[in-house]
This record gives sequence, C-alpha cells and structure tokens, in this order.
Amino acid sequence: MTVAPLKLDHIGIAVKDVDEVARLFAETFGLTLVGKETVPEEKVRIAMFKVGESYVELLEPLSPDSNLAKFLEKRGEGIHHFALAYEDVKAATEYCKLKGAVMVYPEPEELSDRTVNFVHPKYTHGVLLELIKRAEG
Repeated sequence: MTVAPLKLDHIGIAVKDVDEVARLFAETFGLTLVGKETVPEEKVRIAMFKVGESYVELLEPLSPDSNLAKFLEKRGEGIHHFALAYEDVKAATEYCKLKGAVMVYPEPEELSDRTVNFVHPKYTHGVLLELIKRAEG
C-alpha cells in the first residue's frame, strides 16, 4: 500500500508580524492575499497567498506560549513547515505511522475548512511536514 500526495499545498513561514510581511509580499512580489484568519487551536494568525496551485502561508504567534512563538525564539523568522495535500489525511497518517513516522497528533485534526496532521521534525531531519486536505468548494 502506498499513499502519495496530490501536490505541494503550501509553505509556511514563521513571522513576527503578519501584516508587515503580507504587505511586503504583495508590494514587492505581486502576490495577492486570499485571506487572513486566526487559528485558536494553534494560537496563530495566518495570511495566505495563492501562487499557482499552491499557497504561501505566513504565520504569526498569538501567544508567547505557543509552539510558533517558541520556534521564533529558537530559530528566528523563516520557513516553518511545508504541507503536502492528500486525498485522505487519515489514510496518509496511518501510512506514515506504519512506516515509523512520529506524528504530532495521534489522529488528524478536523478544522473548519481542512483536515490536518503533522509529522514531527525529529522524524524528518528537522523539517515539520503537514499533511492536509482542504474542504471542497
């Protein structure tokens, strides 16, 4: 059994100020902002830019005790994670676990418009990998 990703969904970039970096990306690189949202479960605020079939996601911590704030303190601003799109995140999670991957959540998390799980960076040589399926529509 193999579970293959459909595409690169997005690259997540940790930043201290989403609004400032979003303005820079729009003005300097001509990227179009497709939305901003707060994700209370992760204690982050995000801004999304669509680039072809993929996205660039800017992430700002909302709390000093969030995982993202700890990441910024330790590593500074920069690439935080990349995400691969799957048809079925639960199947992808089970496949990864079968192969020995260490998952952040035992089961995928159901958010309002997407299902996600993460492969722990200890398993992927320092890179946080997100498995994602966006809601249709």
